[in-house]
Amino acid sequence: MKIAVIIVRVLMGLMFLFASIAYFFKLIPPQELSGPMKLFNEGLTASGYFMPFLKAVELIAGILLVAGLFIPLTAIVIFPITINIFLVHVFLAPEGIPIAIFMLAGNLFIAWYHRKSYAPLFVMK
Repeated sequence: MKIAVIIVRVLMGLMFLFASIAYFFKLIPPQELSGPMKLFNEGLTASGYFMPFLKAVELIAGILLVAGLFIPLTAIVIFPITINIFLVHVFLAPEGIPIAIFMLAGNLFIAWYHRKSYAPLFVMK
């Protein structure tokens, strides 16, 4: 089980690292989008701050996942990101669903493995 968690953690970390580094260094030309996905992407980039902020969080999370540092915290921080990745692909870009399922399932698997770390959060005082 421990080896499976390490494999999933490192794969997810590498995916986040690649996505953020590719964004910041323009390693991949932007994909031509259309329809609702184009509108969604334009909305995210229109603010001017959201995409750089998101990619910075992904970069930090990717480093932490690959390095094996602060994993329970990182799993919580990236959960809204992985939920959004999954939902965007379900509703707007179904061709990316397999990767989105891996990201969401991987995030849930990592959080489940570290579930004892979250127990103090649910203690009523």
